[in-house]
Amino acid sequence: MTIQANPSGIQNFGGKDMSIIWKYLDKRSAAVDALKDYDSMAFIIANTSSEIKNTRDKMSGVRSPQFDGMPRTHNPQAGEERILKGIEEIDILQERYRQAVEYMDWFKPAWEQLSSEERYVLETFYRDEGGQTGAVYEICDHFHIERSSAYNRKNRALAKLAVLLYGK
Repeated sequence: MTIQANPSGIQNFGGKDMSIIWKYLDKRSAAVDALKDYDSMAFIIANTSSEIKNTRDKMSGVRSPQFDGMPRTHNPQAGEERILKGIEEIDILQERYRQAVEYMDWFKPAWEQLSSEERYVLETFYRDEGGQTGAVYEICDHFHIERSSAYNRKNRALAKLAVLLYGK
């Protein structure tokens, strides 16, 4: 099967409209997964340049001898292999960075369209480490509402985020 672009801009998968495939995507779970990935993507964007710098430093540095008593063999290509390994690692870091930027370009506009209350509820439920039971009580205390209302707020905010990210 091949994916082809048609003039309308909707992708075809093996001759079928992608809109049919979207019908079967669990947009709610996908929105939760996207929300949970936010911190990782922000970390990648913030730290990739220093990781690339460290990798370049390892590539150009001379390795010091190790005096651990283990016998060594001489590898005349060791320097070349270290440079190639560094280049491969930098390529991986750059690709990871590209994907993180692409994610942020896709996710942030939808996230920013949510109200501050909706963002608070979703962050508390899905991005905080306390677990969902603790999140429910935190939301109840914050808004002075009952548990069922906290779950309803979460469900409405998640549904809105899913629509903003994936459409109806």
